[in-house]
This record gives sequence, C-alpha cells and structure tokens, in this order.
Amino acid sequence: MKQAMRANSQQSDADVAYVSRLMLRLALAAVALAVIVIMLGAWTRLVHAGLGCPDWPGCYGFLTVPQSDASIAIANARFPETPVDVAKGWPEMIHRYAAGTLGLLVFGLAAYGVRQRRLNVPVKLPLFVAGFIVLQGAFGMWTVTLKLWPQVVALHLLGGFTTLSLLTLLALRLRRQSQRQRGVKVNVLSSFSSVTPGANGGSRRFRPWLYGGLLLIVLQIALGAWTAANYAAVACPDLPTCGGQWWPQGMDFAHGFDITQHVGPNYLGGQLNADGRVAIHVSHRLGAAVVLVYFSVLLALLWARRRRNGLGQSVAVVAVVLLAQIALGLANVILYIPLAVAVAHNATGALLLLSVIQLIWHQRQLSQGLRAQLSGVRDNKNNLMNSGKHQEITA
Repeated sequence: MKQAMRANSQQSDADVAYVSRLMLRLALAAVALAVIVIMLGAWTRLVHAGLGCPDWPGCYGFLTVPQSDASIAIANARFPETPVDVAKGWPEMIHRYAAGTLGLLVFGLAAYGVRQRRLNVPVKLPLFVAGFIVLQGAFGMWTVTLKLWPQVVALHLLGGFTTLSLLTLLALRLRRQSQRQRGVKVNVLSSFSSVTPGANGGSRRFRPWLYGGLLLIVLQIALGAWTAANYAAVACPDLPTCGGQWWPQGMDFAHGFDITQHVGPNYLGGQLNADGRVAIHVSHRLGAAVVLVYFSVLLALLWARRRRNGLGQSVAVVAVVLLAQIALGLANVILYIPLAVAVAHNATGALLLLSVIQLIWHQRQLSQGLRAQLSGVRDNKNNLMNSGKHQEITA
C-alpha cells in the first residue's frame, strides 16, 4: 500500500514537473513573440503604414495584401478613398499576423493551464492575459477604423507593453515552480556576508524606490507612446537644445496633451500644430532625464551593497539596458529617426521595462527566501535547545 502511494506521488511530481516545464517554454516563447510584435508595430508606424489596410482584420477584404491586377482593382472599388499601396499594406498585415499568432499562443497556454489546474499550475494569470489579448485586439481594430486616433493608438501601444509585462510575470512564476519541482534550491544565505536580521543589506528598504522606478518607466513609456501617436519624434531636430533654445518659446502643452481630439479626421502624420508637438517632445526628453537621474542614484546604491543584497547581476543588466536606451534616444534625434535605430529604441524600451520587473522579482525572491531560511535556523535552534533541556531533565 505504501509503495503504491509512493509510486503515485512520484508520478504526480513528474507530471507537475513536465507541465511546468512545458508551460514555461510556451510562456518564454510568448514573451519573445510579444517583443517582436512591439518591434513590428514600431516598424509599421515609422513607415507610415498604420492605414496600409483600411479595414480589419483583413486587407481590403482579402486575407493578404492584394497583389494581382484583378485583386487590386476589386480592392480599389471597395475603398476608393484609400487606393492600394502594396508597400504599406505588407507591414500592417505582417504585424497583424504576428499579433494573431501571439494571441493563439496565449489562448493555448491558458487552455492548457486550465486543463492541468489539478497540478496547481498558474491558471488565473494566463486567463487574465488571454482576456487582455482580446481587449488589445479590439484596440488594434479601433486603431484602423478610427484612423489612427491618437488616444487609441497610445493606449494600444501601452497595451502591448502591458501584455509583455504580464507574460514576463507568468514566465517568472513558472520558472520558480519548475525549479522547485526539479529540486533546485538557491542558498539565499550564501548571497550575504552574514546571517543576521536584516542581512539582506537593507535591500527591503529599497523596495518602494524600486516600485517608484517602475512607475517612472511606465510613465516614460506612456510619454513615448503619446509622442509616437502624435508624430512628435522629429519636433526637435537638435541636441541638447530644441530649435536652438533650452526652453522653446511658444510650447503649447494644453494643445500637445489634448486628450479630447475628436474622432473623424485621418490622423496619419498627426493633426497637432508645431507648438503642441514640441511640447510633447520636450516632455519626453525631460522624462528621460528624470529616469536617468533616478536610476543612476538607485542603481549606484544597490550596486554598492551588491555583496550583501545579492542583486549585482540584476542591477548591472538594468544599468546596461538603460544606457543603451538613452544612447538610442540620442541617436534618434542626431540621425533624424533612422528606421533601424527607432525600432531598436522601442525594443530596448521593452527590455528596460522587463529588466526592472526582473530586478524587483529577484529582490522579492531573495528577501522571501532569506526570511524562510532564517526562520528555519531559529526553529532548528529552538529544537536543539528544547532537546537539550529534555536530556537534562531525563538525566
């Protein structure tokens, strides 16, 4: 009987380990594909192909971009105001194909999690991501049908980064579960110089500042999304000034950040005046400066305590990605938005967000692991003391 129970337990553990590994691989694939979708979205905007297909989800009523003379004639008859431009249709459709593939992958991941829920794998988060993908798809449709209305475009961009963040959290949870199932244990105490209360170098007191940094990154991404949606990236052609002025005269922040722009016009190329676009661009630059200063101080403090807090590698990754992102932002202005640099700027922004999320996750895991091991040390000490007392009484 005991052997049968032991065999069942071993089989169950093997099932959990297999399912966790499979879901982890799917989640990592989804993360990688989400980054690609973000890059394809940037490419589509930068080549002004956001309305390369005036309908959704097809292209002029076809599953692919019309190519033959007969198909183009039919497409032009269906949409006489937007004649076919094959060169702009393909970037839009490639982006849609990639986004659709990501959706199918997430739906499959969620369905598999529900099917294997008895093995205690994550279920709620995959289902939430699947639901969010549906909403993101709706914003993709509205981006086209509302003719690149800036409010919807900006929210669609933020939705892409949100999807990526959620998938990253799912991958981190699955990796933790997979490591536990494989018996991989991290000796958290070895990351610190001494085992005492607060031995994590006081890194817990940095947690609010880490979350504050994450908020700053999100706000900066939102500013970048608004900059892209209103075609304000080239509003300031020089550095470090804007139009030769440190604080350009005539900047119209009320106009630049008007979120009541009405539905109707074609917003391809933007509808804001120059003063409004300059205000957006300058705001994005100021946001980048704030992020740089904030993280320079925070990462320096964490790096100085790396031998005690165990966060050295994660801190270094954030620092490298942040510097790369700043360099790409400067190159965008100096080189006047070259396509490859601009796409890389979007991709690196996504990587910066992920690296900060991973840093926070790492800090939390080390802190929780330290508390658990310290608790175990105290329990063992108490057990030894109680055992000694019992032996004394017996003697």
